Amino acid sequence: MPAGLNRALLTVAGAIVAVILAIAICSVAIVAAGGGPLDAFAAFFNFGPSDRAQMNGVAALVDRAIPLFIAGLAVAVGFRMNLFNIGVEGQYRLAAICAAYVGSTFVAPPVIQIVVIVVVAALVGGLYALIPAVMKVTRGVNEVISTIMLNYIALNLTAYLVQGPFSGQKEGQLTTTTPELPESAMFPDLNFVFEWFGMPAPTRAGGLWGFLLVAVVLGVVVWLVLERTRFGFNIKASGLNGPAALASGVGPKKMIIAAMVMSGAIAGLIGLPEILGDRGAFNSNFTAGLGFLGIAVALLGRNKPGGIAIAALLFAFLDRAQGPLQEANVPASVVTIIQGTIVLLVVIANEITKRLALRLEERRAAEQLGTNAPAEVAA
Repeated sequence: MPAGLNRALLTVAGAIVAVILAIAICSVAIVAAGGGPLDAFAAFFNFGPSDRAQMNGVAALVDRAIPLFIAGLAVAVGFRMNLFNIGVEGQYRLAAICAAYVGSTFVAPPVIQIVVIVVVAALVGGLYALIPAVMKVTRGVNEVISTIMLNYIALNLTAYLVQGPFSGQKEGQLTTTTPELPESAMFPDLNFVFEWFGMPAPTRAGGLWGFLLVAVVLGVVVWLVLERTRFGFNIKASGLNGPAALASGVGPKKMIIAAMVMSGAIAGLIGLPEILGDRGAFNSNFTAGLGFLGIAVALLGRNKPGGIAIAALLFAFLDRAQGPLQEANVPASVVTIIQGTIVLLVVIANEITKRLALRLEERRAAEQLGTNAPAEVAA
């Protein structure tokens, strides 16, 4: 069997075993929380009593997966360079409020309006990620520490901006918010996709977010850049062995800056699906924690866009079930337990399968050398 196929089969088998073990462990947690495992797992697949409710559930699942997928891509770019960009949380929050405010200050044709908002978000995220990158290459500051500290700065700066210079709160509003975006800034929904398959269109606010198309294109571009370009090879080589990369003519410091800025630029887009697809502004109820979830999604997806997409859908599937779980008298915190358990076990399974595959390849190489040795001696 080819080594690549053997490694792929081991990886799939390890992931299946990890998920089965996670289900078993989580069943114990559900029982301890006073619920029934069968009721809990039935709640995960409860999308509603009617076709319309089920389509709303599907749209909610996909909408939740979109920012998780983008967050996973942002983290994965850093991981490829052996960098831990823990600052994705702050980068996307700061980028989201800046993009929302800039987009509210002018009116233009939809294409121009949306492109400007996307570019602003990417620029703000990339520039904010540039700070820890420069600190690392010039002063050797560990990016984990610097990005964590910058998260606190970004979160508090965002809270100040939404209440002060960027505030667009109207009288009687309970939440602080930026000015509302014009209609030309809102991304068209994809509800027509359901009608193509003879299903009723979702009635939930925002429907199926059109930013899904941007996320798909972004995933393809990231895959091409990291897997099919010299730039992607240089990032991986620099992350694996900086001195060796430098000896080959690749500047590790330049690659650190490039990888962090690219990671931050992608992170800046995380909040846009929600702003352009539903809310139309950045407010104090804006979804938090997506940057930290992106770390788990990237790990679960093994830093590959395809794997990250599957991991994002899995996390979104679990998150969507919080309502049905409560109806089944199961604490919603079970979802967090399941997510953490799956990530932990899959990471362990990946390491075990990697070592098994390496041993099998070494054994096969040794057998081939043993087979070829007598012929060389005879010659």
